[in-house]
Amino acid sequence: MGVSGLQTMDIPADLADDLLARFSDFVAAYTGLHFPRKQWRALARGMACAAREFGFEDTEACLRWIMTSPLSREQIEILARHLTVGETYFLREKRGLEIFEEEIVPEVIRTRQGDERHLRIWCAGCSTGEEPFSVAIILKAMGAALQDWNISILGTDINPQALGRGAEGVYGEWSFRSPPHDFRDKYFRRTGEGRFEIIPQIRKMVSFSYLNLAEDVYPSLLNNTNAMDVIFCRNVLMYFTPDRARMVVERLHRSLVDGGWLVVSPCEASQFLFSQFKAVNFSDAILYRKESAGAGGQGAVPRDRGSAESGQFVPIPLPAGIRFPPPPLRAQIPRPPSPDSRPSFSASRSLPPYEEALVLYERGCYPEAEEKLAAFLTANREDAEATVLQCRICANQGKLAEALGLLEQAIGVDRLKAGLHYLRAMILQEQGATDEAVASLKRALYLDQDLVLAHFSLGNLALRQGKIKEARKHFANTLSLLDR
Repeated sequence: MGVSGLQTMDIPADLADDLLARFSDFVAAYTGLHFPRKQWRALARGMACAAREFGFEDTEACLRWIMTSPLSREQIEILARHLTVGETYFLREKRGLEIFEEEIVPEVIRTRQGDERHLRIWCAGCSTGEEPFSVAIILKAMGAALQDWNISILGTDINPQALGRGAEGVYGEWSFRSPPHDFRDKYFRRTGEGRFEIIPQIRKMVSFSYLNLAEDVYPSLLNNTNAMDVIFCRNVLMYFTPDRARMVVERLHRSLVDGGWLVVSPCEASQFLFSQFKAVNFSDAILYRKESAGAGGQGAVPRDRGSAESGQFVPIPLPAGIRFPPPPLRAQIPRPPSPDSRPSFSASRSLPPYEEALVLYERGCYPEAEEKLAAFLTANREDAEATVLQCRICANQGKLAEALGLLEQAIGVDRLKAGLHYLRAMILQEQGATDEAVASLKRALYLDQDLVLAHFSLGNLALRQGKIKEARKHFANTLSLLDR
């Protein structure tokens, strides 16, 4: 991700600074992209091209129109496309990927067995997909060590055109700047004219989805941004305002399981920005880990692994080897006030137990929220609303089997609530139980034929299964409902 720079802007010199100052604030509010004064010319050049796509010959008039008109998502996407440049390639910033391969994944393999053999990775700001596909190739090369594991790799970006290129999986020479000698021959096939298509075995490991990191739509089970083991967010935060970057980091922290890792670019390392995390020093790199809420709990940072303070990190033995899904959707539960108006933790103790748990949930304090609800549900076993919140809390911690059990309880109390069957389908889909997920979605539609999320999810599942005709039918139903 980078800042655009294209053509000269046709704004009168006496108006440029004032107008660009206001427009840069506007862009920061809608997209999170930060254009300080020294980058106003780059902002102007990008908008000179965007103006033509918006239908304006005069760029100044376009900027004034944008700032006084409610923008659709499509219009925000046009802004993002002209103001960002996806500067990426395969195996970029190798050191972070080496640590992922040699340290993080082996530890997950060692500590997560039985029914918990799942690995969830999110590449935020993935541009045209080289990063998530690099991760997929690394995991594929580990062979038997990850056999029969449920692996989820999500790539998101604010630029839908870049995501479209990632979904196609076809790349030119410029994307192959520093891979091993057999990298391209092993994982790509030539399509002619210097283009290379990634092989199907790797392509199917990655899902792509639109997501604006500046929006409060994550973590969420509904857009697959919850319970992540590793989040790559490299060369993205540097383009946000400081306040927006802190909000993004806080949400990424909540999107990780206890013990999960955040991988950022070396130039983005900051003790202040990542204060919620435990900084862990490796040779030539610092990564950030979400500590367990309870000392010694599952996912806690092992005491002998060290930190940025100790400078020590004991390696774990390394195993041999080196879809457009739904767009982001807000969780369908009551939401607390905005962060600025939320009560303090001490004040929240006076709230009723369910509402206190909801506040804790929104803060990402999942173990505390779970404990609060568990006590409440002991005396209120048939409170479906509280049971569903407990289900979401468990799902966001990666405890999918427990989440599913809680949801079955809620369905037992109210079998006619379509939303419960939809949520069950989302959990089943995350577990890899596609056929059961489809059955739950169809039950949801039987109860509420206008449940647009269920139509959309069925379309995506059909698309992933290669059932193009069926997918088109579900997407047509989705569009018809949205048009109303």
